[in-house]
Amino acid sequence: MIDENNTQRGSEEVSGAVREGQGLLAGLLRCGRCGRKLHVRYWGKKGTSARYACVGDFSEGGNYCLSFGGAIVDRRFAEELLKVLSPLGMEASLAAAERLEQEGEQRREAMRRQLEQTEYAARKAFEQYDEVDARNRLVASELERRWNEKLEEVQSLKATLSEEEQKRRVVSEEEREEILALGEQVAAVWQSPSAPASLKKRIIRTVIEEVIVELDDGEKTLTFTIRWKGGSHTRFEMLKPAGAAAQRTSVEDIEIIRRMAARYGDDMIARVLNMLGRKTGKGNRWTMLRVATARKRAGIVGQNRTKEDPATLTVVAAAREYGVSTSTIKRLAAGGVLSKEQAAPWAPWEIGRADMESDAVQSIIRKLKQTGKLALKGDGLEGQKTLFPPAQGDSNGR
Repeated sequence: MIDENNTQRGSEEVSGAVREGQGLLAGLLRCGRCGRKLHVRYWGKKGTSARYACVGDFSEGGNYCLSFGGAIVDRRFAEELLKVLSPLGMEASLAAAERLEQEGEQRREAMRRQLEQTEYAARKAFEQYDEVDARNRLVASELERRWNEKLEEVQSLKATLSEEEQKRRVVSEEEREEILALGEQVAAVWQSPSAPASLKKRIIRTVIEEVIVELDDGEKTLTFTIRWKGGSHTRFEMLKPAGAAAQRTSVEDIEIIRRMAARYGDDMIARVLNMLGRKTGKGNRWTMLRVATARKRAGIVGQNRTKEDPATLTVVAAAREYGVSTSTIKRLAAGGVLSKEQAAPWAPWEIGRADMESDAVQSIIRKLKQTGKLALKGDGLEGQKTLFPPAQGDSNGR
């Protein structure tokens, strides 16, 4: 472990020490194209999102060999790891339960042996003291001091051993069952928020030597070759996680936002995008906030809410203001009498007030109100019977 943590050997040769970062495969990945170690970089708002990258010959003016997001790869790798570890979960749990019972006993047994040795040394010290000529005061005094030291050490060891006996820990049957249950749920334990990344990394490095990663020519599939401790090799493939570029708002959506932003608010733009079945770069439904974020990133000036424009009317506003139905406004537009604009499909129609005030439109509306007929040239309605009786003295119903 010390040898693997010695970075002076060169970053391409060692894994480095386990750190607190979230990238589980940091120091273990090696590029299948150039043989270099992959580096891990952390980004995102909190600076905890891992991204693995092989710099390739970038420093010499070339390109990166490959790079990909770490979160999805780490989860997929954990699945492969747990396939191997899970069958050993029960065995590890039984060993853990047995170890809990044995550790204390081993410690107490060591103290008993130490006590026996100390008692033997105390007896030897007493024998030496007992055999000395009492007239040799200096020697007798020194031997008595040594004997007393051994007696004090014996008493201290006996007190410590007594405390250990009182603290003796026996795993209950209920605790044993709980430990065994954990062995059957290795995946749940691994995914628990209580399991720190540093612990997972130590487990990974205990069973894995290195991981070789390759990217296919289409740059869509990653292939991982795991070199396990002991010489075994396994492989798995997965789609390369979509990068930031793949999660950007599409050009078509940006164009719709650009066309509508000059007239409509983010709330209306979001409604239109959803009606069109469009999704954000991350595959989510559009909201006012998401439209605002995409608009600002694209440098498009706009507003959160639609502002009223006195010179422009919607179909509903035009019908209400001029006392006709919305179908009338739509038929006027369909007949080419009334001009209308629409920023995008499903966006509101934009009708100019000046167009509504034109002589042609106003003449048709007056006739409609007087006769109940919408007289548009070429619509075959000139001969339609009136809904209202003609006024007295006006044979033409005017």
